[in-house]
Amino acid sequence: MHYPDTRLFIGGTWRDAADGATIPVIDPATEETIGTVAHARQPDLDAALAAAEAGFAVWRRMSPLDRSRLMRRAADLLRDRVDRTAWLMTREQGKPLAQSRLEVLAAADIIDWFAEEGRRTYGQVIPARAEGVMQIAARFPVGPVAAFTPWNFPINQAVRKLAAALAAGCSIIVKAPEETPASPAELIRAFADAGVPSGVVNLVYGVPAEISEYLIAHPVIRKISFTGSTPVGKLLAALAGQHMKRATMELGGHAPVIVAADADLDRAIPQMVGHKFRNAGQVCVSPTRFLVEDAVADRFLDGFAAGAAQVRVGNGLEDGVDMGPLANPRRIPALQALVDDAVAQGARLVAGGRRIGNKGWFYEPTVLADVPVSARIMNEEPFGPVAIVNRHSGLDGMIAEANRLPFALASYAWAQSHATIQRLTTEVEAGMISVNHLGLALPEVPFGGIKDSGYGTEGGSEAILAYLDTRFASISR
Repeated sequence: MHYPDTRLFIGGTWRDAADGATIPVIDPATEETIGTVAHARQPDLDAALAAAEAGFAVWRRMSPLDRSRLMRRAADLLRDRVDRTAWLMTREQGKPLAQSRLEVLAAADIIDWFAEEGRRTYGQVIPARAEGVMQIAARFPVGPVAAFTPWNFPINQAVRKLAAALAAGCSIIVKAPEETPASPAELIRAFADAGVPSGVVNLVYGVPAEISEYLIAHPVIRKISFTGSTPVGKLLAALAGQHMKRATMELGGHAPVIVAADADLDRAIPQMVGHKFRNAGQVCVSPTRFLVEDAVADRFLDGFAAGAAQVRVGNGLEDGVDMGPLANPRRIPALQALVDDAVAQGARLVAGGRRIGNKGWFYEPTVLADVPVSARIMNEEPFGPVAIVNRHSGLDGMIAEANRLPFALASYAWAQSHATIQRLTTEVEAGMISVNHLGLALPEVPFGGIKDSGYGTEGGSEAILAYLDTRFASISR
C-alpha cells in the first residue's frame, strides 16, 4: 500500500494549506519520512470557521433520524475500509496492525452508538403550578465545536468527539495530530463519502498552540473538547473559561492497580501485562502503579516480569509483534530519565529499562519494583511501557496510595472479597474503576476522569449532553 500526503478538509473539499506549507510525517519504526501533512495557518482556520458556521445552519435543521442514517452509513464505510485505514495507522503511529484494526472497528461501533443517542435527546414537560401554563425544557445543539485530538489513538480519540457532536446536531472542526494524520483523515473521509453536508465536518493540522488559541477564542466556536496532557488541558480550559465556552477535558492519568491478597493472579497477571504494554503504554488509562498486598507480592512481581519479557517488540506491520515503537523520539529520553531517576533513588530494575537498537523508537517493556514515592515516575505519568510494582501491607495503604496523586482517570483492582470490592469501588478516587476484568472504554459506558484528570465524559448516555443546550419555555394560553 501507499502512504499518502494528507490534506486539510474544509467546506467539503480536500485542499492544501493556503500557503502550501507542509509538515513531514515519520514512520516511528524506521525513522523514515513517509509523507507530509498540510500545515494550516490563520487563513485556513478562517475558512474552516466560516464552513463550520454555514454547516451548522444546515445540519441543525436536519432531523435526528436523517442525521442518524448518515452517521450509520459512515460507520459502515469505515468498516469496509478497515484494512487500509489500519495499515495507515500502524505506519504512522507504530502500534501492531491487529491493535489498529481493533481501533478502527471500535470507532465504527462508537459512531453507531451516538447515531442512536442523537434520536433520544429528550426534553421534559414540567408540571406547572398555575392552570393553563405549559412548561417545557428542550435541548438544542450548542453550535460549532472545536476538537483537539492526540496521536496515541488517532481515530478513537477523534471519533468520540466527532460522533457526539454530529449526533447532537453540531458542526465540528477537528484539529488532528500532525504525527499521525492519515488515519484520522480516513475517519473524516468516511463521513464525507457518506454524504454529510459541506461544512459540517472540517479537518485541520498545524501548530497545536496556535490553532487552539485561535479557535477557542473565536466567537463562532461554542464548545471545545480536548484530549491530552493535564498541563495543556488546564491552559485550554482557562482560555475556554475566559470566553464562556463549554469544555470537555480528558486529561492525563497515572492509573493504580490494587492487587489484594485474595486476587486471582492467574487471571490478573496476563490481563495486566497485555493491558500495560498495549500501544507501548502510550494510553491515558494504562495501568502503571501496581499496588500489591504482601502475601502475593513476590508471585505477582515474578509473573509480571516474566510476562513482560515475553512481549514481542518490533515493527507493527510484522506478524507476531505485540508492541511497536514509541510514537516520537521525545519519548525515549523522557522514559530513560524517569527509569534512571527511580533506580538512583533505590528502585529495583526487574526487567527492561533500555532503548532497543538505534533505528526506530523502540523501548524495552520495563518493570520497576520497590520504587520510593519521591521518585519522579511515582508522581509523573510515564506514558510508556514502564510498570511500577510496589508491595503494601494492607488495603488502607493501597487505597491511600491510589488516591495520593491529583490524577484520577482510570483505576483497576483484583480481589475476591465482597467487602474489599465494596471499599475499592467507593473509596478509590477515579472517574473509572474496573474490577477483575478490563471493562473500560465501551461506547455505552462513561469515559472520563475527575480531579486533575479532567471533567465531562466521552462515552455513555451522558456524553451527548455536553453538546446540547437546555432551554426552558413557559407558555400560558
